[in-house]
This record gives sequence, structure tokens and C-alpha cells, in this order.
Amino acid sequence: MSDFAFVFPGQGSQSVGMLDAYPDTDGVVGRTLAEASEALGLDLGALVREGPEAELNRTEVTQPAMLVAGVAAHRLWTARGGTAPRFLAGHSLGEYTALVAAGSLDFSEAVRLVADRARFMQEAVPAGEGKMAAILGLDDPTVEELCTAEERRSGEIVRAVNFNAPGQVVVAGTAQAVTDLMEAAGQAGAKRAVELPVSIPSHCPLMEPAAERLAERLKEVDLRAPAVPVINNVDVAAPAEPEAIRDALVRQLANPVHWTATIGHMREGGVARVMEMGPGKVLCGLNKRIDRRMPCLPVTDEESLDQALEQAQQGDA
Repeated sequence: MSDFAFVFPGQGSQSVGMLDAYPDTDGVVGRTLAEASEALGLDLGALVREGPEAELNRTEVTQPAMLVAGVAAHRLWTARGGTAPRFLAGHSLGEYTALVAAGSLDFSEAVRLVADRARFMQEAVPAGEGKMAAILGLDDPTVEELCTAEERRSGEIVRAVNFNAPGQVVVAGTAQAVTDLMEAAGQAGAKRAVELPVSIPSHCPLMEPAAERLAERLKEVDLRAPAVPVINNVDVAAPAEPEAIRDALVRQLANPVHWTATIGHMREGGVARVMEMGPGKVLCGLNKRIDRRMPCLPVTDEESLDQALEQAQQGDA
């Protein structure tokens, strides 16, 4: 069995030209972009290659674009003869990419699904009413206690929603509650409290209306047992039953992403190295904070793809 895992980034790692450095082996990248464009009825390939950046950063475009980027990287891996990993996982939106890579979800269906998911999220909270912020330098229980105290004080919602790495927790909620939480975190000894450039307070109870709509949408989607275990965000589990996968995707929308625990689960399952499939290096950066014994390689271009293939072959030998 292989000793490596694939992880797929979510919203925030996108950039104009993010697929340009990948080799277009046998036209894999071009076909992936064309398939997604047909599924959505818009030229996603042009937006990914040329922008404009403001349009690519629109949530309803960003989410399918990041799905496409991760799937393209995985398809290149397969086209180059890469073997299957021991586990797959994705951060938030990236979980959908992992399910496509595992054969649990058809790609074209996934493109339409995440575009709808993005729309449901955007429509759940009017612009300006929600906010997210990263709290750096406090442990998880302290951040959770600060959120509880702020909710009691204000009667508004603010929750710890992304447990990304030791000393790095993202909070989300109503705009004023998050602002006040950031100030309280500073007073409690946080190194930094940084507002994130997003318009949607993801993974908190404000997303429950979106989760209800997503549940109805997922009833239309054919899900299969994954060929490779996919560790989900919400339970840090890898269910094989389609209904359990469907349920986890719904609950993920209004509940925290347990990324630190996900990497720990991989370690306990025999993973020795991690490969981030898709643009950016966000997840590899988190991996260094979570477990330095388990190196992470960002697969962002032809050179890193070749390096990842070589590492996988050495591990399988």
C-alpha cells in the first residue's frame, strides 16, 4: 500500500494563470477546462487563464475553478502513471475535489454542484453582514472560550470554524461579533488577528439555510463508494456509504473544518508524506505546523509533479 496522501486546497488559493505551469500532457488540462466550461455554460478556461482577477475571485466562479485546478492536477498524475494514494482529503471545497479524484462523484456533476453550493452560501448571508478572521497564537480551547463569551455578551454568532494547525484557528460569524472577537483575542495574547478577504462566513450556523438547500440539491446527485478513502472535514472519518458521504457534505457547510485532526488521522493510518494537488502552498504550510515528520510537497508545476512521482515510486519500492 502507498505511504502518501493527496490533499486538495479550497477557496483562497486561486489566481489568474494558476494552471499555466502544469504540463498539458496529452491535452489533459485543456480537456478538463473544456469539460467544466461546458458543464457551467461559461468559458471557465478563459477566466482561469486570463482573468479578470475580480471575476475569478467571485465565489460562484472561484469554487468550480478550484475544483477544476485540483482535478486537472490529479488527472495529470494519473496520465503520468502515478499510483493511488493511501488517503485523499480536501480543505472545505477541496473535499469535493477529493471525491472526484476517488471516483465517488462525476466531474461534470461536481462542477455544477459546487457552483450551486457557492450560490447558496452567497445568498444565505447578505454582503457585509458576515466576516471571517484568522486568530494566530492561541490554542483551540482558548479561541472557543472567547467565541462562547462573545456570543453570550452580544447575542450574535461567532464560532471557531477552521482548526487549521496548532495556534491557527479561523473564526466566522456576524461582522460585529467577529470584529469584537478579534479585539478580545488580542487582549488574550494572540500574536495576530487577521480579517480574511472573504464575503461569506463559512462553516458556522449562519450557513444553515445554505446547508438546507444543499441537502435538497444533493438528492439529485449520484454518489458512489470512493475507490480511495476520503477523510471528511466534519467527522475526520472516511465513510464508504454514499448516504454517509452526502450527509457529511451537508453538515460540513455549517460546521467546523477539522484539518489538524485530518492530518493526524493520516499519520496514524501510515502516511509518511503528503502531496498538495492544485495551485498554491497553503496546505503544505499548515502541514509544517501540524507535523514536521510528515513532509508535504506542493504539486504546482511540471518540476514538482515529476518530483512527486519520483517520491511515490520510492515509497512503493
